[in-house]
This record gives sequence, C-alpha cells and structure tokens, in this order.
Amino acid sequence: MATTRTATTHWEGTLLEGKGSVVLDSSKVGTFDVNWPSRAEQPNGRTSPEELIAAAHSSCYSMAFSHGLAGQGHTVESLDTRADVTFQPGEGITGIVLTVKARVPGLSEEDFQAAALDAKKNCPVSQALAGVKNITLHAELV
Repeated sequence: MATTRTATTHWEGTLLEGKGSVVLDSSKVGTFDVNWPSRAEQPNGRTSPEELIAAAHSSCYSMAFSHGLAGQGHTVESLDTRADVTFQPGEGITGIVLTVKARVPGLSEEDFQAAALDAKKNCPVSQALAGVKNITLHAELV
C-alpha cells in the first residue's frame, strides 16, 4: 500500500532577502523557519532544504540497513547514521557523506561492509538522490 507524506512551504520576498517556513503537514511535528542565509551561510536557528534532505537520507538509510541485516538473520543492537549534505551556491548539492556506526553482534566485517553498501544502493532516498554525483559511505562496526 502506497503512502504519501506532505510538507508545505510559505515564502515571502526575494531569494536573498526573503524568508519562509516549512510545515511537516503529515506528522504535524513542527514548523521550521528557512531562509537563504540558513542555506548558504550559517543556520542561526533555521533549517534548509539540505538539512531536511540529510534527515530524510539518514533515517531512510538506517531503516534500509536494519531491514537488510534482519533479512540476513542478524539482530541490530544499534545504528547511528549521520548524513552530511554539501550545498554549493550556483552548483546545487555537490555531495553527500553517509557515516554509520553499528552494533551488530556476530556479524563479520566483510558481511557488514557488504550490507552497508547494499543499504546505500537500495535505500529509497538514495535512489531518489541518484542525481547527486558524489554519495559516499563510511561504515564502522563497533
């Protein structure tokens, strides 16, 4: 069964001097301010499209990795995933670095690395971001 999630943005003004707010409509968990400086300079208490993409990517990757490992019969104690999304004004998103630290008892390093790469390849958000030329993964079994 397909699901649809919705977020809306209200924007006022020009790109450089304007401001907006993003509402997570489906979950109703919050409204977040956004503006150009939060995207291209310092966040100063506001978010950016890239931070929201990082949140989506890190959570989706964690789910895909956990699912893949469970399908192989492994019990995941913990996965801590970070996504760093780099935005270059005038170029767009130039790279994403996924960093994951996992606690999976009884899993070999070789099988862990293979499962980590498989999750990166098959995570729906990774697939949606296929236009990003440089998505790298650093996976550590702890």
